[in-house]
Amino acid sequence: MNKRTLCRIALLWGVVLALATVGWAKNYHMSATKIVPGAAAEVNVEKEKNGNVQVEVTVKHLAKPGLLTPPANSYVVWFQQQGSPAQNQGELKIGNDLTGGLKSTTSLNNFNVFVTGETDSQAKTPSDQLVLQATVQQ
Repeated sequence: MNKRTLCRIALLWGVVLALATVGWAKNYHMSATKIVPGAAAEVNVEKEKNGNVQVEVTVKHLAKPGLLTPPANSYVVWFQQQGSPAQNQGELKIGNDLTGGLKSTTSLNNFNVFVTGETDSQAKTPSDQLVLQATVQQ
C-alpha cells in the first residue's frame, strides 16, 4: 500500500470512531418554566460500557437562585423514574456569567431530569420552585 492509501484508511477509521462515539450520546433540550423564562439548558446523556448512564446538565442565562421569588439558596438537579421518588443529584452552581453545569452518573435509562430552587442543597424532596425540566428516554 502506498502512503496515500494508508492516509485514506486512517481518515476513514477516524470518521468511523467519531460516529460510533456520537451514536452513544444524546442531547435533550430542557424546558424553562415561567419562573426563569430566559433560561436555556441541555441534558447530554451518554451510555457507558458498564450499563450506567453519564448525564451532564448545562445551563445558560439562569438567574442566581437568590433572585427567585421567594429567594432560594441553590439550584438542585433531580432524576426521577416514573413511579419512584426523585433523587437529589447535587447542586447546580451558577457563575457570575449566569452559566453552570453538573455531571452525574445513574443506572436509570428512562427518567425525568429537573431543576428546582431550594433553600437547602441537600434537600430530600424537591420544592415547588421548578425552573427547568426534560425527559430522557434511552
